[in-house]
Amino acid sequence: MPDNTFDVVSKIDLAEVSNALQQALKEIHQRFDLKDSKSNIELNEKDKKLTLTSQDEYKLKAVTEILGQKLVKRQVPLKGLTYGDVIQAAGSTVKQEVSLQQGIPIEKSRAIVKKIKDSKLKVQASIQGDLVRVSGRDRDTLQTAIELLRESDFGIDMQFINFRTN
Repeated sequence: MPDNTFDVVSKIDLAEVSNALQQALKEIHQRFDLKDSKSNIELNEKDKKLTLTSQDEYKLKAVTEILGQKLVKRQVPLKGLTYGDVIQAAGSTVKQEVSLQQGIPIEKSRAIVKKIKDSKLKVQASIQGDLVRVSGRDRDTLQTAIELLRESDFGIDMQFINFRTN
């Protein structure tokens, strides 16, 4: 019976996103080239989406870059952002939705489990909702599994939490 476990998760801290958003808005409103560009960023915490609006695509790109810089400073992983298409909005503006990743998508979870199984490590990996739980008999094997996952790029930001030993 495995006594040691850890969880592989991928979540974005919405409080840090909100802080980065406030810093980005402050810079947008102070910058000369964006002053009258109708640029704005809104956070919808319920749907976990950001909505970026601006006068045109060029200025929207500048807003996106400012937001990206502020997110990096707040240590929010950019891999967790999914940018939608730029669409025309009311009042001759353009907007773009950005989805914030909360949880590991099922296809990525399957890839993580497959990677662990193919490594022939003596651990078990199971998908549990939007996280992957890895369990094994000893801590050294779990550390090896963590190192294996860190070396792999699944296109998502992964954190390893709830390291439990009995």
